[in-house]
Amino acid sequence: REREREREKRESESMKMVGSVKVRGSCFRVPVARCQPASHVSKSKASRTCKLRGDISMNVNKSQVTRLVGRVRASSAEAEAETSEEKTGFDFSRSTGRSFLPLAKVIDQEAIKTALLLGAVDTEIGGVAISGRRGTCKSVMARGLHDLVPPIEVVEGSWTNADPERPDEWEDGLQDKIDKEGMKTLVKKAPFIQVPLGITEDRLVGTVDMEASIETGKTVFQPGLLAEAHRGILYVDEINLLDEGIANLLLTVLSDGVNVVEREGISISHPCRPLLIATYNPDEGPIRQHLLDRITMTLSSDVPLTLEDRVDVVDIATRFADYSDEVIQETDEETESARTQVVLAREWLKDVQIGEKQVKYLVDEAVRGQTQGQRAELFAIRVAKA
Repeated sequence: REREREREKRESESMKMVGSVKVRGSCFRVPVARCQPASHVSKSKASRTCKLRGDISMNVNKSQVTRLVGRVRASSAEAEAETSEEKTGFDFSRSTGRSFLPLAKVIDQEAIKTALLLGAVDTEIGGVAISGRRGTCKSVMARGLHDLVPPIEVVEGSWTNADPERPDEWEDGLQDKIDKEGMKTLVKKAPFIQVPLGITEDRLVGTVDMEASIETGKTVFQPGLLAEAHRGILYVDEINLLDEGIANLLLTVLSDGVNVVEREGISISHPCRPLLIATYNPDEGPIRQHLLDRITMTLSSDVPLTLEDRVDVVDIATRFADYSDEVIQETDEETESARTQVVLAREWLKDVQIGEKQVKYLVDEAVRGQTQGQRAELFAIRVAKA
Protein backbone atom coordinates (compact mmCIF):
# COMPACT_ATOMS: atom_id res chain seq x y z
CA ARG A 1 0.00 0.00 0.00
CA GLU A 2 2.87 2.37 0.81
CA ARG A 3 4.45 1.69 -2.59
CA GLU A 4 1.10 2.33 -4.29
CA ARG A 5 0.72 5.64 -2.46
CA GLU A 6 4.28 6.64 -3.39
CA ARG A 7 3.63 5.77 -7.03
CA GLU A 8 0.43 7.85 -7.08
CA LYS A 9 2.28 10.73 -5.45
CA ARG A 10 5.02 10.60 -8.09
CA GLU A 11 2.44 10.54 -10.87
CA SER A 12 0.61 13.54 -9.46
CA GLU A 13 3.88 15.46 -9.14
CA SER A 14 4.93 14.58 -12.68
CA MET A 15 1.55 15.74 -13.99
CA LYS A 16 2.28 19.20 -12.59
CA MET A 17 5.74 19.43 -14.12
CA VAL A 18 6.57 20.87 -17.49
CA GLY A 19 8.78 18.93 -19.87
CA SER A 20 10.26 19.79 -23.24
CA VAL A 21 9.65 18.13 -26.61
CA LYS A 22 11.61 18.75 -29.78
CA VAL A 23 9.41 19.14 -32.85
CA ARG A 24 11.02 19.64 -36.26
CA GLY A 25 14.15 21.21 -34.83
CA SER A 26 12.33 23.51 -32.38
CA CYS A 27 11.96 22.96 -28.65
CA PHE A 28 8.51 23.62 -27.17
CA ARG A 29 7.43 23.55 -23.55
CA VAL A 30 4.78 20.89 -23.04
CA PRO A 31 2.43 20.73 -20.04
CA VAL A 32 2.72 17.04 -19.13
CA ALA A 33 -0.72 17.19 -17.48
CA ARG A 34 -2.25 17.32 -20.96
CA CYS A 35 -0.64 14.00 -21.84
CA GLN A 36 -2.18 10.98 -20.16
CA PRO A 37 0.36 8.96 -18.12
CA ALA A 38 1.24 5.50 -19.39
CA SER A 39 -0.92 3.73 -16.84
CA HIS A 40 -4.05 5.56 -18.08
CA VAL A 41 -3.44 5.39 -21.82
CA SER A 42 -5.98 3.40 -23.78
CA LYS A 43 -4.78 0.20 -25.38
CA SER A 44 -6.13 1.37 -28.69
CA LYS A 45 -3.56 1.80 -31.40
CA ALA A 46 -5.04 5.14 -32.34
CA SER A 47 -2.69 8.00 -31.59
CA ARG A 48 -3.43 10.65 -29.00
CA THR A 49 -2.96 14.38 -29.44
CA CYS A 50 -1.15 16.65 -26.95
CA LYS A 51 -1.68 20.39 -27.26
CA LEU A 52 1.46 22.48 -27.28
CA ARG A 53 1.79 26.13 -26.42
CA GLY A 54 1.17 28.42 -29.36
CA ASP A 55 -1.78 26.29 -30.60
CA ILE A 56 0.60 23.75 -32.15
CA SER A 57 -0.40 20.11 -31.99
CA MET A 58 1.50 16.86 -32.50
CA ASN A 59 0.47 13.22 -32.57
CA VAL A 60 1.80 11.17 -29.64
CA ASN A 61 1.13 7.46 -29.39
CA LYS A 62 1.25 5.32 -26.26
CA SER A 63 5.01 4.60 -26.36
CA GLN A 64 5.84 8.28 -26.89
CA VAL A 65 3.71 9.30 -23.92
CA THR A 66 5.37 6.61 -21.79
CA ARG A 67 8.86 7.80 -22.72
CA LEU A 68 7.92 11.44 -22.15
CA VAL A 69 6.54 10.83 -18.66
CA GLY A 70 9.54 8.60 -17.91
CA ARG A 71 11.98 11.36 -18.85
CA VAL A 72 10.16 13.85 -16.66
CA ARG A 73 10.21 11.46 -13.72
CA ALA A 74 13.90 10.76 -14.25
CA SER A 75 14.69 14.47 -14.36
CA SER A 76 12.71 14.98 -11.17
CA ALA A 77 14.52 12.12 -9.43
CA GLU A 78 17.91 13.47 -10.49
CA ALA A 79 17.05 16.93 -9.22
CA GLU A 80 15.90 15.55 -5.88
CA ALA A 81 19.07 13.46 -5.62
CA GLU A 82 21.29 16.48 -6.28
CA THR A 83 19.40 18.51 -3.69
CA SER A 84 19.65 15.81 -1.04
CA GLU A 85 23.35 15.33 -1.73
CA GLU A 86 24.00 19.03 -1.24
CA LYS A 87 22.21 18.89 2.11
CA THR A 88 23.40 15.59 3.55
CA GLY A 89 26.50 14.72 1.52
CA PHE A 90 27.07 12.07 -1.14
CA ASP A 91 25.24 8.79 -0.59
CA PHE A 92 27.56 6.01 -1.66
CA SER A 93 24.79 3.42 -1.42
CA ARG A 94 23.22 4.96 -4.54
CA SER A 95 26.49 5.27 -6.42
CA THR A 96 26.33 1.88 -8.08
CA GLY A 97 26.42 2.99 -11.70
CA ARG A 98 24.02 1.68 -14.29
CA SER A 99 21.07 -0.42 -13.14
CA PHE A 100 20.67 -3.96 -14.48
CA LEU A 101 17.64 -6.22 -14.57
CA PRO A 102 17.37 -8.28 -11.36
CA LEU A 103 18.02 -11.98 -11.76
CA ALA A 104 14.63 -12.74 -10.22
CA LYS A 105 12.90 -10.99 -13.14
CA VAL A 106 14.44 -13.29 -15.75
CA ILE A 107 11.77 -15.60 -17.17
CA ASP A 108 12.58 -19.33 -16.98
CA GLN A 109 16.33 -20.21 -17.27
CA GLU A 110 16.17 -21.93 -13.87
CA ALA A 111 19.20 -24.15 -14.54
CA ILE A 112 21.41 -21.16 -15.34
CA LYS A 113 20.13 -19.27 -12.31
CA THR A 114 21.01 -22.22 -10.09
CA ALA A 115 24.49 -22.47 -11.59
CA LEU A 116 25.11 -18.76 -11.03
CA LEU A 117 23.93 -18.99 -7.42
CA LEU A 118 26.28 -21.93 -6.83
CA GLY A 119 29.09 -19.80 -8.21
CA ALA A 120 28.15 -16.99 -5.84
CA VAL A 121 28.34 -19.41 -2.91
CA ASP A 122 31.74 -20.78 -3.94
CA THR A 123 33.61 -18.29 -6.12
CA GLU A 124 36.41 -20.82 -6.58
CA ILE A 125 34.04 -23.35 -8.09
CA GLY A 126 35.69 -23.07 -11.51
CA GLY A 127 33.46 -20.74 -13.53
CA VAL A 128 30.18 -20.76 -15.43
CA ALA A 129 29.86 -20.63 -19.23
CA ILE A 130 26.54 -19.70 -20.88
CA SER A 131 26.02 -20.41 -24.55
CA GLY A 132 23.14 -19.09 -26.58
CA ARG A 133 22.08 -17.15 -29.62
CA ARG A 134 21.44 -13.43 -29.70
CA GLY A 135 18.84 -12.04 -27.34
CA THR A 136 18.65 -15.03 -24.98
CA CYS A 137 19.45 -13.05 -21.82
CA LYS A 138 23.03 -14.27 -21.38
CA SER A 139 24.61 -10.95 -20.41
CA VAL A 140 21.55 -9.93 -18.39
CA MET A 141 21.84 -12.98 -16.15
CA ALA A 142 25.59 -12.55 -15.73
CA ARG A 143 25.18 -8.94 -14.62
CA GLY A 144 22.09 -9.71 -12.55
CA LEU A 145 24.14 -12.02 -10.33
CA HIS A 146 26.22 -9.08 -9.14
CA ASP A 147 23.42 -7.82 -6.88
CA LEU A 148 23.26 -11.19 -5.13
CA VAL A 149 26.95 -11.25 -4.23
CA PRO A 150 27.37 -9.88 -0.68
CA PRO A 151 29.77 -7.00 0.07
CA ILE A 152 33.35 -7.82 1.00
CA GLU A 153 35.65 -6.47 3.70
CA VAL A 154 39.02 -5.37 2.35
CA VAL A 155 42.24 -3.89 3.70
CA GLU A 156 42.31 -0.17 3.00
CA GLY A 157 45.02 0.67 0.48
CA SER A 158 45.10 -2.81 -1.07
CA TRP A 159 44.87 -2.94 -4.85
CA THR A 160 43.74 -6.58 -4.86
CA ASN A 161 40.81 -6.37 -2.40
CA ALA A 162 42.90 -8.19 0.21
CA ASP A 163 41.00 -10.12 2.87
CA PRO A 164 41.94 -8.90 6.38
CA GLU A 165 41.52 -12.44 7.75
CA ARG A 166 43.95 -13.98 5.24
CA PRO A 167 47.29 -12.19 5.53
CA ASP A 168 49.03 -15.10 3.80
CA GLU A 169 47.24 -14.10 0.57
CA TRP A 170 48.10 -10.39 0.62
CA GLU A 171 49.92 -8.88 -2.32
CA ASP A 172 53.61 -8.07 -2.11
CA GLY A 173 54.39 -4.98 -0.04
CA LEU A 174 51.04 -4.74 1.77
CA GLN A 175 52.36 -6.23 5.01
CA ASP A 176 55.21 -3.70 5.16
CA LYS A 177 52.75 -0.86 4.62
CA ILE A 178 50.51 -2.11 7.45
CA ASP A 179 53.48 -2.48 9.81
CA LYS A 180 54.24 1.23 9.32
CA GLU A 181 50.75 2.74 9.16
CA GLY A 182 48.55 0.17 10.88
CA MET A 183 45.66 -1.79 9.32
CA LYS A 184 42.36 -0.17 8.45
CA THR A 185 39.52 -2.01 6.80
CA LEU A 186 36.48 -0.99 4.82
CA VAL A 187 33.41 -2.75 3.41
CA LYS A 188 32.76 -2.37 -0.31
CA LYS A 189 30.62 -3.93 -3.01
CA ALA A 190 32.19 -6.97 -4.63
CA PRO A 191 33.82 -5.94 -7.93
CA PHE A 192 32.33 -6.80 -11.31
CA ILE A 193 35.01 -6.59 -14.01
CA GLN A 194 34.32 -7.18 -17.70
CA VAL A 195 37.16 -8.26 -19.99
CA PRO A 196 36.89 -6.55 -23.41
CA LEU A 197 37.64 -8.55 -26.55
CA GLY A 198 40.57 -6.39 -27.64
CA ILE A 199 42.35 -6.44 -24.29
CA THR A 200 46.14 -6.59 -24.21
CA GLU A 201 48.23 -8.79 -21.98
CA ASP A 202 49.56 -5.76 -20.09
CA ARG A 203 46.06 -4.54 -19.24
CA LEU A 204 44.98 -8.02 -18.16
CA VAL A 205 47.83 -9.05 -15.85
CA GLY A 206 49.42 -5.66 -15.10
CA THR A 207 52.57 -3.84 -16.17
CA VAL A 208 54.97 -1.09 -15.21
CA ASP A 209 53.49 2.37 -14.67
CA MET A 210 56.01 4.35 -16.69
CA GLU A 211 54.79 7.79 -15.63
CA ALA A 212 54.82 6.97 -11.92
CA SER A 213 58.18 5.21 -12.26
CA ILE A 214 59.76 8.30 -13.82
CA GLU A 215 58.31 10.58 -11.13
CA THR A 216 59.38 8.40 -8.19
CA GLY A 217 62.65 7.13 -9.61
CA LYS A 218 61.77 3.49 -8.90
CA THR A 219 59.74 0.82 -10.65
CA VAL A 220 56.01 1.15 -9.93
CA PHE A 221 53.58 -1.66 -10.74
CA GLN A 222 50.26 -0.85 -12.40
CA PRO A 223 47.67 -3.56 -11.54
CA GLY A 224 45.61 -5.14 -14.29
CA LEU A 225 42.02 -6.34 -14.48
CA LEU A 226 42.88 -9.61 -12.74
CA ALA A 227 43.94 -7.73 -9.62
CA GLU A 228 40.76 -5.63 -9.65
CA ALA A 229 38.52 -8.71 -10.03
CA HIS A 230 39.91 -10.63 -7.03
CA ARG A 231 37.09 -11.77 -4.69
CA GLY A 232 34.49 -10.54 -7.18
CA ILE A 233 33.16 -11.48 -10.62
CA LEU A 234 35.20 -11.58 -13.82
CA TYR A 235 32.89 -11.46 -16.84
CA VAL A 236 34.04 -12.39 -20.35
CA ASP A 237 31.51 -11.77 -23.12
CA GLU A 238 32.01 -13.68 -26.39
CA ILE A 239 34.85 -15.76 -24.96
CA ASN A 240 34.97 -17.77 -28.18
CA LEU A 241 36.15 -14.61 -29.98
CA LEU A 242 38.81 -13.76 -27.38
CA ASP A 243 42.42 -13.95 -28.54
CA GLU A 244 43.72 -17.47 -27.99
CA GLY A 245 46.85 -16.36 -26.12
CA ILE A 246 44.84 -14.08 -23.82
CA ALA A 247 42.26 -16.82 -23.17
CA ASN A 248 44.95 -19.36 -22.28
CA LEU A 249 46.69 -16.89 -19.97
CA LEU A 250 43.41 -15.96 -18.30
CA LEU A 251 42.36 -19.53 -17.55
CA THR A 252 45.85 -20.47 -16.37
CA VAL A 253 45.87 -17.65 -13.81
CA LEU A 254 42.35 -18.48 -12.64
CA SER A 255 43.13 -22.18 -12.22
CA ASP A 256 46.32 -21.38 -10.26
CA GLY A 257 44.68 -18.69 -8.16
CA VAL A 258 47.81 -16.53 -8.40
CA ASN A 259 48.94 -13.98 -10.98
CA VAL A 260 52.72 -13.79 -11.35
CA VAL A 261 54.10 -10.83 -13.31
CA GLU A 262 57.77 -10.86 -14.30
CA ARG A 263 58.70 -8.22 -16.83
CA GLU A 264 60.67 -5.02 -17.32
CA GLY A 265 62.61 -5.28 -14.10
CA ILE A 266 59.73 -6.26 -11.80
CA SER A 267 58.72 -9.54 -10.22
CA ILE A 268 55.43 -9.43 -8.36
CA SER A 269 52.61 -11.82 -7.53
CA HIS A 270 49.13 -11.41 -6.13
CA PRO A 271 46.08 -13.63 -5.51
CA CYS A 272 43.41 -13.87 -8.19
CA ARG A 273 40.30 -15.84 -7.28
CA PRO A 274 37.24 -14.27 -8.90
CA LEU A 275 34.16 -16.10 -10.15
CA LEU A 276 34.51 -16.48 -13.91
CA ILE A 277 31.33 -16.01 -15.95
CA ALA A 278 31.72 -16.43 -19.70
CA THR A 279 29.13 -16.14 -22.46
CA TYR A 280 29.33 -16.97 -26.15
CA ASN A 281 27.20 -17.38 -29.25
CA PRO A 282 27.82 -20.74 -31.02
CA ASP A 283 26.70 -19.21 -34.33
CA GLU A 284 29.69 -16.84 -34.25
CA GLY A 285 32.20 -19.66 -33.86
CA PRO A 286 32.75 -22.67 -31.62
CA ILE A 287 34.53 -22.35 -28.31
CA ARG A 288 37.86 -24.14 -28.09
CA GLN A 289 37.70 -27.47 -26.29
CA HIS A 290 40.62 -26.76 -23.96
CA LEU A 291 38.72 -23.69 -22.71
CA LEU A 292 35.59 -25.72 -21.99
CA ASP A 293 37.77 -28.24 -20.17
CA ARG A 294 38.75 -25.55 -17.64
CA ILE A 295 35.20 -24.31 -16.92
CA THR A 296 33.12 -26.19 -14.37
CA MET A 297 29.56 -25.62 -15.62
CA THR A 298 28.48 -25.01 -19.22
CA LEU A 299 24.80 -24.41 -19.96
CA SER A 300 22.67 -23.27 -22.88
CA SER A 301 20.20 -20.38 -22.75
CA ASP A 302 18.44 -21.52 -25.95
CA VAL A 303 15.32 -22.59 -24.07
CA PRO A 304 12.02 -22.51 -26.02
CA LEU A 305 9.54 -20.12 -24.42
CA THR A 306 5.77 -20.31 -24.53
CA LEU A 307 3.68 -17.47 -25.91
CA GLU A 308 2.81 -16.33 -22.39
CA ASP A 309 6.48 -16.32 -21.37
CA ARG A 310 7.46 -14.24 -24.40
CA VAL A 311 4.71 -11.74 -23.58
CA ASP A 312 6.00 -11.52 -20.00
CA VAL A 313 9.55 -10.94 -21.27
CA VAL A 314 8.39 -8.04 -23.45
CA ASP A 315 6.39 -6.54 -20.59
CA ILE A 316 9.29 -6.73 -18.11
CA ALA A 317 11.85 -5.39 -20.58
CA THR A 318 9.59 -2.47 -21.55
CA ARG A 319 8.79 -1.51 -17.98
CA PHE A 320 12.44 -1.80 -16.94
CA ALA A 321 13.52 0.49 -19.79
CA ASP A 322 11.08 3.19 -18.65
CA TYR A 323 10.77 2.63 -14.89
CA SER A 324 13.81 0.65 -13.78
CA ASP A 325 13.51 1.71 -10.14
CA GLU A 326 9.98 0.35 -9.86
CA VAL A 327 10.95 -3.00 -11.40
CA ILE A 328 13.92 -3.30 -9.04
CA GLN A 329 11.73 -2.47 -6.04
CA GLU A 330 9.34 -5.28 -6.99
CA THR A 331 12.12 -7.82 -6.44
CA ASP A 332 13.80 -6.22 -3.41
CA GLU A 333 12.54 -8.91 -1.04
CA GLU A 334 13.54 -11.79 -3.33
CA THR A 335 16.95 -10.26 -3.97
CA GLU A 336 17.60 -9.66 -0.29
CA SER A 337 16.47 -13.20 0.56
CA ALA A 338 18.78 -14.71 -2.07
CA ARG A 339 21.66 -12.53 -0.86
CA THR A 340 21.10 -13.74 2.71
CA GLN A 341 21.05 -17.36 1.55
CA VAL A 342 24.36 -16.83 -0.25
CA VAL A 343 25.95 -15.39 2.91
CA LEU A 344 24.72 -18.29 5.06
CA ALA A 345 25.73 -20.87 2.47
CA ARG A 346 29.25 -19.45 2.37
CA GLU A 347 29.52 -19.97 6.13
CA TRP A 348 28.10 -23.48 6.01
CA LEU A 349 30.26 -24.48 3.04
CA LYS A 350 33.30 -24.72 5.30
CA ASP A 351 31.68 -27.55 7.28
CA VAL A 352 30.13 -29.49 4.39
CA GLN A 353 31.53 -33.02 3.99
CA ILE A 354 30.81 -35.35 1.09
CA GLY A 355 30.45 -39.05 1.76
CA GLU A 356 32.24 -41.95 0.10
CA LYS A 357 29.06 -43.21 -1.58
CA GLN A 358 28.46 -39.79 -3.10
CA VAL A 359 32.00 -39.66 -4.46
CA LYS A 360 31.60 -43.13 -5.98
CA TYR A 361 28.33 -42.07 -7.60
CA LEU A 362 29.89 -38.97 -9.18
CA VAL A 363 32.92 -40.90 -10.40
CA ASP A 364 30.65 -43.58 -11.87
CA GLU A 365 28.69 -40.90 -13.74
CA ALA A 366 31.93 -39.42 -15.09
CA VAL A 367 33.05 -42.85 -16.29
CA ARG A 368 29.65 -43.50 -17.84
CA GLY A 369 29.94 -40.19 -19.69
CA GLN A 370 33.38 -41.25 -21.00
CA THR A 371 35.01 -38.02 -19.81
CA GLN A 372 38.74 -37.50 -20.25
CA GLY A 373 40.89 -36.99 -17.18
CA GLN A 374 39.63 -36.43 -13.64
CA ARG A 375 38.42 -32.83 -13.88
CA ALA A 376 34.80 -33.87 -14.39
CA GLU A 377 34.46 -35.66 -11.05
CA LEU A 378 36.54 -33.03 -9.23
CA PHE A 379 34.30 -30.27 -10.52
CA ALA A 380 31.19 -32.32 -9.74
CA ILE A 381 32.25 -32.79 -6.10
CA ARG A 382 32.81 -29.05 -5.70
CA VAL A 383 29.41 -28.26 -7.20
CA ALA A 384 27.72 -30.86 -4.98
CA LYS A 385 29.17 -29.25 -1.88
CA ALA A 386 27.93 -25.79 -2.89
